[in-house]
Parts: sequence; structure tokens; C-alpha cells
Amino acid sequence: MPCQFQITRRVEFSETDMEGIMHFSNFFRFMETAESAFFRSLGHSVVLSRNGLAVGLPRVHAECDYHAPLRFEDEVLVWLLVEKKGARSLAYQFRFFRLDGSATHLVARGRLTAVCAARQADGALKAVALPGILADKIQVAPAELLAEGSLPASEPPSTAPKRPLNPQRLGARASLRVSRARGS
Repeated sequence: MPCQFQITRRVEFSETDMEGIMHFSNFFRFMETAESAFFRSLGHSVVLSRNGLAVGLPRVHAECDYHAPLRFEDEVLVWLLVEKKGARSLAYQFRFFRLDGSATHLVARGRLTAVCAARQADGALKAVALPGILADKIQVAPAELLAEGSLPASEPPSTAPKRPLNPQRLGARASLRVSRARGS
């Protein structure tokens, strides 16, 4: 069962400010892009009504800490980790890495919490259980991946061979310069 997902993007000109630095709000867009791709990898849409479910996943918490800027045309790895799966909610960690040849630099860390909710007759939203067809496909990431300094696998999990991950630990808020494994 998936507990993580990786997506790579390039910073577009329209996502930057006058200095060519990615605007802070776009980190949240990148989080949603990664979450949508994660759901597609599970055979679902993040818009659960497309799966015939009368529920949604409104956000109840979002945060992002920035360590270094991203600039126009930077290649960015967004690593989604399932931090918590409650009966009615999903919480994710996101790590943003600027890819620079064989080096990887941590540039931001984010969190997002969504609650499964159904619309009531009066229009109000009420928290309800995550649908089994979705909850059964998602698991919480292992503690060693959720740890502050863990690093993503060298390949996205969707294409990586099944093998145990051995993440390296580095200090928080440090710029990560890690040689990416070649072919392993």
C-alpha cells in the first residue's frame, strides 16, 4: 500500500515574482499537484465525486516552512509522505528539493491536513469516515521516512523496484547536498 509519492516539476515563469523567485503561494499549488497525482496513482481522483463518492476532502490545515528560494526553471522534486491516516482525515508531509545535477537541496517543508466531509441538507459540511475503497489503499509512512532529515529514494516509488529504503539523516534546515544514487 502506498505511503509516499514523488513528482518532479519545473518552476514556470508565471509562478515567479519580479526577481524570478517562485512566489510562496505556489508551494501550496505544488502540494496539491502532488496530492492529485498521488490519488491518480491509486486509481482515484482527488475529486471523490468522480469516483461516485458523495464526499470531499476540504483542507483544515496547511503550512510551509521555506529554507531557500526556488527560481524560474529550477527543477523541483516534491515528495509527499502520508503522515497520518485517521478514521476521517489524511495528513501529509511535503518536502521540496531543488534538483541540481547530481545534488539535491532541501528548499521547503510543508504539511497539509484534509478531512473527509459530506454536505448536509442545510449545506453544512460534516466529517465522515474515509471511504474504504480509498482508506484501504493508503498507509502511513514509516517513522524513518517521516523523520526530519530523511531523503527521497533515487527514483519515484511508482517506478522504483520493491526494496527497503535506507534514508540518510541530516540536520534540519540544513542545505542538503546528497549525491543521488545512480542505478540503485
